[in-house]
Amino acid sequence: MTQTEAIPTGYKKTEIGVIPEDWEVELLGELFNVSGGFAASREQLSDVGFCYLHYGDIHNSKRTYIDVKESYPKIPKLDTSITSISKSSLLNDGDVVFVDASEDDEGASKHIVISNPDNIPYISGLHTIVLKSKDTHLKNIFKYYCFQPKYIKEQIKFYAVGTKVTGISKKNIAKIKIFFPTKNEEQIAIAKVLSDTDALIESLEKLIAKKKAIKQGAMQQLLTGKKRLPGFTGEWETKKLGEIVDFSNGKAHENFIYNDGEFIVVNSKFISSEGKVVKYSKQCLCPAPINSILFVMSDVPNGRAIAKCFLVDEHNKYTVNQRICALNPKINAKFLFYKVNRNPYYLSFDDGVKQTNLRKEDVLGCKIYIPKDKSEQTAIADILSDMDSEIEKLEQKRDKFILLKQGMMQQLLTGKIRLVKNGDN
Repeated sequence: MTQTEAIPTGYKKTEIGVIPEDWEVELLGELFNVSGGFAASREQLSDVGFCYLHYGDIHNSKRTYIDVKESYPKIPKLDTSITSISKSSLLNDGDVVFVDASEDDEGASKHIVISNPDNIPYISGLHTIVLKSKDTHLKNIFKYYCFQPKYIKEQIKFYAVGTKVTGISKKNIAKIKIFFPTKNEEQIAIAKVLSDTDALIESLEKLIAKKKAIKQGAMQQLLTGKKRLPGFTGEWETKKLGEIVDFSNGKAHENFIYNDGEFIVVNSKFISSEGKVVKYSKQCLCPAPINSILFVMSDVPNGRAIAKCFLVDEHNKYTVNQRICALNPKINAKFLFYKVNRNPYYLSFDDGVKQTNLRKEDVLGCKIYIPKDKSEQTAIADILSDMDSEIEKLEQKRDKFILLKQGMMQQLLTGKIRLVKNGDN
């Protein structure tokens, strides 16, 4: 809203935005007592002792809240005397825990709300900032969502410091301003809508995981010949990959990278992110024909990119970067993609210590067990491809609901859309 725009009836202007007249603005330091956690390294944690919240677990959590009783078996434990832990570091129901360090600005706003009505001993740990309510202004269920809007993240970004690691202090967390409905009913109504959306997203996540498990089982049966499709009885044979593909190396594109480039550069990040991290080139130094398999030859120790593959689905769209090779199959391309992608043979080259760099002879030396009948290869590939399509549609549906939830939060948590009108009881 610009300075020339009128403030809508029923709203007021504050230093951090326009909000409903019956909402309040407060500093987090006014609403919460702010303190730090109890420092212990990841190496000290086990499955023995008291529940311990490591800042890395907050970064990795998909939720912004944790039910301690429900999650108890999965929560890391610290074997220590509980009497040595300050009460300010013991997490109670409704406490909010922010990380104080992150590798990026977005991560600096990561937090988790504690659901712990049974008062199970739970220690807030390394690189955490604990917020304990001074009063009952904010309902616990509302806390699950109220720290997520853009205006909160922008304030945290403003106060965060650091280059390689972004950090925020307890003092600066206390300076963050938050606005909220004064009525408990409105807080609960907002949280209920967002909670229902979360439940829908989680149900889709579970269905996706189930479908992926089914596909993995099908791959183990169909790609090894343990289970044959109806109508196929022909022999299978073992071939070295070099016998059934033509091999070519990629080329460096660093001098041709532009945002308005015509061609997608297929590098390890593009493949490992399944096309989410994209760079563009104005030059196609190494064209990738349709149905070629692009294969990652280099990765850090214990990385997940080595031998990860991408099946080219379109002509004149992709160009192959260095340390990626192109495999042009002489058999069904989709079938071979499923056989080669992250094949255990290639994973054995990763010693977990130094970077893995596969050579051409390493790539082509993999033994592949295949049906002699190309129609059986095609039938197997079609079944697995249909499973992938079903999973992809579910993921798109989930992602759509995630975006919907983000939009709803921006509207509901800033009062632009009201679920309880001013004056309602």
